Amino acid sequence: MKWTLEEAKKQLPSIINATSQEPQLIYTQEELVAAIVDPELFKEFLNWRQKIAKTSLAQVFKELQELCTEENYSLEIPPRSDRFFENSR
Repeated sequence: MKWTLEEAKKQLPSIINATSQEPQLIYTQEELVAAIVDPELFKEFLNWRQKIAKTSLAQVFKELQELCTEENYSLEIPPRSDRFFENSR
């Protein structure tokens, strides 16, 4: 349901009760400024957002390091050397 900000201020308990049926949208001058939703729906949203959040490269390497430690695996890294290319400028 749509509410104006002024209506929402006056009817907050009713709005909170109505969230069990559908999200309650609050507008000022035709602009959506807030949405009040059922707590379970909000928890579902938080779980979804956490699942799709991008993992940083540092986190991936940390997980890889932990897996290698658990499996008693060591990754051999060859020594660095300069590379020369035929068409280098």
